[in-house]
Amino acid sequence: MTGRRKFLKEAIVTGTAAVLAKPGASAAQTAADKAPAVERPHAALAAAETLAPSLDEAPAADSAHIGNPGSDFMVDLLRIAGIDYVAAMPGSTFRGIHESIVNYAGDTRPQLIVCTHEEASAAIAHGYAKVAGKPMACLVHSTVGLQHASMAIYNAWCDRVPMMVLAGNIADATKRRPGVEWYHTAQDLGALVRDYTKWDDYPVSLQHYAESFMRAYTMSVTPPMEPVLIVADTELQEQPIADPRDMRVPPLREATPPVGSPDALAAAASLLCGAKAPVIVADRAVRTQDAMDTLVQIAQALNAPVIDLLGRMNFPTNHYLNHSSHQARLLAQADVILALEVADVWGLTATVPDTISRPSKPRAKGDTQVISISTAYLYGKSNMQDAERYFAATLPIAGDAQASLPGLLRAVLAAMTPAQRSAAAAREQPLKLAFEKMRNDAREAATRAWDGSPISTARLCQEVWNVIRHDDWAMVSPPNPISMWPQRLWDFTKTWQFIGSGGGYGVGYGAPAAVGAALAHRDAGRIAVNIQTDGDLMVLPGALWTAAHHRLPLLTVMHNNRAWHQETMHIQRMASRRDRHPERGVIGTVLHDPPIDYAAMARSMGMWAEGPISEPADLGPALARAMEQVKSGKPALVDVLTQPR
Repeated sequence: MTGRRKFLKEAIVTGTAAVLAKPGASAAQTAADKAPAVERPHAALAAAETLAPSLDEAPAADSAHIGNPGSDFMVDLLRIAGIDYVAAMPGSTFRGIHESIVNYAGDTRPQLIVCTHEEASAAIAHGYAKVAGKPMACLVHSTVGLQHASMAIYNAWCDRVPMMVLAGNIADATKRRPGVEWYHTAQDLGALVRDYTKWDDYPVSLQHYAESFMRAYTMSVTPPMEPVLIVADTELQEQPIADPRDMRVPPLREATPPVGSPDALAAAASLLCGAKAPVIVADRAVRTQDAMDTLVQIAQALNAPVIDLLGRMNFPTNHYLNHSSHQARLLAQADVILALEVADVWGLTATVPDTISRPSKPRAKGDTQVISISTAYLYGKSNMQDAERYFAATLPIAGDAQASLPGLLRAVLAAMTPAQRSAAAAREQPLKLAFEKMRNDAREAATRAWDGSPISTARLCQEVWNVIRHDDWAMVSPPNPISMWPQRLWDFTKTWQFIGSGGGYGVGYGAPAAVGAALAHRDAGRIAVNIQTDGDLMVLPGALWTAAHHRLPLLTVMHNNRAWHQETMHIQRMASRRDRHPERGVIGTVLHDPPIDYAAMARSMGMWAEGPISEPADLGPALARAMEQVKSGKPALVDVLTQPR
């Protein structure tokens, strides 16, 4: 076993060519066998379009046994791509890959992350990728599994997140057993999600599968990053490789991200340096700490306030140039706006209020110049309307914002005249004073209803901050339902400390995405914190079981306002417009008859839990007890009865 593990490690790390045929060891695994042997990979790991230099003969197959199945080869491709985890709820159309993961790969690199719903599988992969910086795979069971997963795939599409979706299917109608296998098969499975995947394919041979897999992976991780789909036919999974000598594996070579041209970046720098009131707006721009540091340097050189739209963790919250809470005022005053991977550029200069006629209203001055650096110019699909309203930027730059930041910094430093440096320096002190006032105002606002019951969202967030602030922590949930209090009160200084928003705003994203993010944070030695809304958890509560099963250090704190509160407000608004009964807006939008015991739910799934807590004085001690569990490497949940927002 030691020799094989050493071989596997060296083969994957160094790219050493390996034989295509498995050794003849038995694949049997007993319950007592906690760490089964990892069999050596049979993919030609080294060169594109070249054969492995020496090949063993494949074990013979007979009518009852299969030697050298194609699914082992499919698992090797996951290894080559560096995919450490595969999320799945079991399904018969990918049983070959499932078995290869747990026996051939020994349930390690990749490891199976056990899920209770396909939507959770995809959402876990979504959350993981945003923290790990690389894709995770999810397996889905043909028609029914892919339809279950489709909402989470759509969220990842809207969020520009890479993901490898592998779907089982049975193409050959003569090989389908009567009944269920016909219901669970499609002629064109990819059509179900083609409007919100970057690429899909249905390979008809293992050679085809290898090339499609490498193409799909490369496309998924090249900005604009998106989910991709490969259909793994059951025949390819379950039948033996006909002749290992025929197999060729293209090398994995990631593409260089697209960068804004030097001339375009120089033009952008000229506009920014000449501006009297420049504003930087970042959405899904930053993926690494180096990129955040570069953005800080650009902002400081210009003394331009930054609005972080929180698609990612773009800018430190404790930096004097972070003026996210001043968005409306800054956009109204700006003469030049730099938009970095902003999903809705039109929305920076105008808005549509939720009134009866919905007239467009300006947010910016009519002569405001907008620079937009985005990969959105490099692709597009028309059916799903995630592209937002069209806006013709003054200077549109087609390129990855993160990859373009170093060039933009150089251009700004080169373009700035002494007079412009002096004008920028003059902005520093007023911006520092405005920043301090913004932070003090937030602290003052947080004290309102401090001792109220149910507990205010500001107090909930501050009590969470008190128990995590001295640890290596990361927030893995969106802040919108809690009035953005974490970003207003906590010090976020690293990109990994915040997962960003959820993409398509599909309810059910939060809990499983937090689990996926916690998986990546566990590998990095960090504690993940999830402030979880109640309505979202009820879509996929099985994510709690996955967290307990895999022993993820995840602190979940329920924002339990016992309602889909936003929908309550929508119905009340409709009733008010129609002069009816706004108080009846709670019908169909609340979760209190009967109330849901989330702590009991979590305990039933093997998670430590406490609550519901409604008295503010009890919250801090309960969170401290939960953190003891999390620091020991286990998930914990604290159910907190809260104010609506």
